[in-house]
Amino acid sequence: FFQAQDGIRDPLWSRGLGDVYKRQSFPKAGTQKTVEVEDEKKYRVFYDKRLADEVDGELLGDEFKGYVFKITGGLDKQGFPMRQGILLPTRVRLLLDGTNGGFYPSRSGQRKRRSVRGCIISQEAAALNMIVLKKGEKEIPGLTDKYIPSRLGPKRASHIRKLWQLAKEEDVRSHVVRRKLEKPDKKGKPQFKAPKIQRLVTPVTRHRKRRLILLKHKRFEKGTKDRQEYEKKLLDLKHAKRIEQLKHRAEIAAVGKKAPATTAAPAVTTSTPAPATKTET
Repeated sequence: FFQAQDGIRDPLWSRGLGDVYKRQSFPKAGTQKTVEVEDEKKYRVFYDKRLADEVDGELLGDEFKGYVFKITGGLDKQGFPMRQGILLPTRVRLLLDGTNGGFYPSRSGQRKRRSVRGCIISQEAAALNMIVLKKGEKEIPGLTDKYIPSRLGPKRASHIRKLWQLAKEEDVRSHVVRRKLEKPDKKGKPQFKAPKIQRLVTPVTRHRKRRLILLKHKRFEKGTKDRQEYEKKLLDLKHAKRIEQLKHRAEIAAVGKKAPATTAAPAVTTSTPAPATKTET
């Protein structure tokens, strides 16, 4: 979010959208410009509009005739930013975890309440951020009449092709945006610095990919072969164990057949009476 040129506005001297600062940007040219609006009739068109709404430039003045602006953000008098998704014109306190901005946690899982303003523009707004969607008839001085080249170019190979409209077979390494360093080398020649291209497909990367795929197939074949050998050994062990069990049972049955059948005779017990003894008187 962008603040006003002189910082946060004083609420005692600001009434409604008075002295509103509009921060306009033209992404195609890489330019930005801050415009101060003092006429209440001009900034009244922003009332009850939301973030991401489009505004006709003719409503802001004849110098913006034919332009179409898109609201991307804003600040209130105290400097609290507007937040998309809060359908209120007032300020609220939200419990933020740092995933969508507005709060930067110092540790994992930390959450805090922060004051943010809703996405509906009200009289409390002091600065609005907009981008140019459609260019009009006249040039806006300082915004559309100049071009600021990008200091850094795209880094991904597909983005470089898209920027320079290259075919898929063309080499993108010669189209990287290089920036000149202020300090020359030891021989006095100028130095340039280029980013490392991401997702660049070269013969080396193709060879590495083919090698990785080949190793993957070899691991799959080896694993299949080892599994088959293991299943075969396991089946042989089960078969051998089964044969040993049947052999053991057959030996037990053969021993039982060879043993003679014996019948036990009833036991006879005899007892003799004790001899009688004579007593003399």
